[in-house]
Amino acid sequence: MDIRIGIQNSPREIGFESDQSAKDVEKAVADALANASGHLRLVDAKGSVYVVPTAALAYVEIGSDQSRRVGFVA
Repeated sequence: MDIRIGIQNSPREIGFESDQSAKDVEKAVADALANASGHLRLVDAKGSVYVVPTAALAYVEIGSDQSRRVGFVA
């Protein structure tokens, strides 16, 4: 699934693919915003860890779980 994170006062966004489900990512974002932890921590499909301060979050876009179709449709 594709995840894109917008950062306040930054023209670029963080984009990566994750093996986590949409519900897991949504729960992690909600928990990070609700708790006083001060950061959002997500892991991509290759094992890289992304830690973003919640004060800097502009948006988190969670893509669909469906894979893309490849090839021709008759």
